Amino acid sequence: MSFDGLVLRSVINEWQEALLNGRITKIKQPTNTEVYVTIRNHRQNHTVLFSIHPSFARMHFSEAPEASHKEPPMFCRILRKHLEGGFIRDISQVGMERIAQLTIEGTDEIGDREEKRLHIEIMGKHSNLLLIDDEDQLIDAIKHVSPAVNRHRTLLPGQAYTPPPSQHKNNPFSASDEDLLRKIDWNGGRLDKQLLNSYSGLSPLITKEMVHVAGSGGRQSLVRAFLTTMDRVRNHQVEPVVMTHHQKEYFYLFPLEHLGGETSRYETVNEMIDGFYRGKAERDRVKQQAYDLDRFIRNQLQKNERKQKKLFATSRSAEDDLQNQKYGELLTAHMHQLKLGDSKAEVMDYYDPEGATIVIELDPEKTPADNAQMYFKRYNKAKNAQKAVVEQLKQTKSEIDYFDGLLQQLQSIAQADLREVREELEEEGYLKNKQQKNKKKKVEKPKPDHFRSSEGIDIYVGKNNKQNEYVTMKFARKTDTWLHTKDIPGSHVVIRAEEYSEETLQEAAQLAAYHSKAKESGSVPVDYTLIRHVKKPNGAKPGFVTYDEQRTVYVTPDPAVVNQLKQ
Repeated sequence: MSFDGLVLRSVINEWQEALLNGRITKIKQPTNTEVYVTIRNHRQNHTVLFSIHPSFARMHFSEAPEASHKEPPMFCRILRKHLEGGFIRDISQVGMERIAQLTIEGTDEIGDREEKRLHIEIMGKHSNLLLIDDEDQLIDAIKHVSPAVNRHRTLLPGQAYTPPPSQHKNNPFSASDEDLLRKIDWNGGRLDKQLLNSYSGLSPLITKEMVHVAGSGGRQSLVRAFLTTMDRVRNHQVEPVVMTHHQKEYFYLFPLEHLGGETSRYETVNEMIDGFYRGKAERDRVKQQAYDLDRFIRNQLQKNERKQKKLFATSRSAEDDLQNQKYGELLTAHMHQLKLGDSKAEVMDYYDPEGATIVIELDPEKTPADNAQMYFKRYNKAKNAQKAVVEQLKQTKSEIDYFDGLLQQLQSIAQADLREVREELEEEGYLKNKQQKNKKKKVEKPKPDHFRSSEGIDIYVGKNNKQNEYVTMKFARKTDTWLHTKDIPGSHVVIRAEEYSEETLQEAAQLAAYHSKAKESGSVPVDYTLIRHVKKPNGAKPGFVTYDEQRTVYVTPDPAVVNQLKQ
């Protein structure tokens, strides 16, 4: 993992400069794994994030999103009670481990001075955030651990605080040439793993880099690479960077040679971490909050796909039964050859160019005329069934396209836009409206994403059907240009200008392709036309339109271009 003890040390260094002696003014807990604390210091507000997410555990400066809880969770209320109004007197790291603590000075109920400590333990799925009093008693933890879960370390209110078990590793800043040479077994397996197992605060990422930098220079080269790296971290000589290697992203305090690839540089370590995790954490938050919605949409999609298969089977059966008209007509034409009691009729097929003989099954208990009528009735029934199936197939295809589009929207939707998807499903009658019938709901105008092209032209992108309908049917002018991926579920995109360059068109097409089901594909077809050529059929589902007079461009979605255009 990129967030190792060395990274935490650099985060704390930046926090100390900005937060020491600052006053805690606000605490929010938008999810079960995140706490945001706002500190007022030097006439500025600074918001920090403590996350115990099993995959994204971390701490850094950030901005608090909207809370998903109507009422703050109990842990948030306890933090507010004990910490709001308090002053941050110390920020430190426990050894070189991924454990940090903030010492906060406040007053108790009768005005006496007291200190509390806020601990964050960044340990993957075992990460936790704890509030501890000055007698080392646990006031509360964001995640309780009972004796049934861990009999060696109980984390419950009122219990004495027990630190995580020590890994008995050495402090890398205390290492000397002799120490390194003594601890490394040059014939004992991978050198990067030996460094990792011997010194605290290191990650596989940085130990691999040390070995890479040392190359084939032998023991002294590795010692020099190790000590140079530690001097750089000790003196805070950082160049925060996010690197892409084999389509996977990493971040670190400085560029790592063994990764290579594309790099994005940042001014501070906190900005780097926030930039790296922002999209990932947002998608994860949306995924958690949209779980029920996602499951409902997938069930509806699967139900309609099953229905479509059955309708296709019915349609094929009806097509076979349409042959009954021919049998009825042939029986009528050969009526004079038939008699009551016949179980089959061998007649000439007038519809066959060669005039072949055909055998038609008969009901011996029916007259020849009744047998002919039986086949005519079967034909009429099949004809009506075929007509009904065609209409149902059309409706079912519409439902599949609709839910497929909603599913695509959930893959890249922002947290704030989830509510509009739920409202749409309620308005369309798929979900029950949980709002009270007599309670007036405030109608808010949809807010499509705003981008600006390289030449300064405004471009708007709908992130769900409500926004798509708003940006296309209400917001856009007749002379604006509308874009959408060709025959692929995606967002409506509007270039808000009558005149623009080819570059702006290509950038708008990039946005349309990126906000579609084909965002991971290459050479995505994107149709574009004027708004005046875009129509919504009567009774069509939200977001569905027809258009003509279109042209098509082909683009390959590039996230870097999208980020560059974002306003």
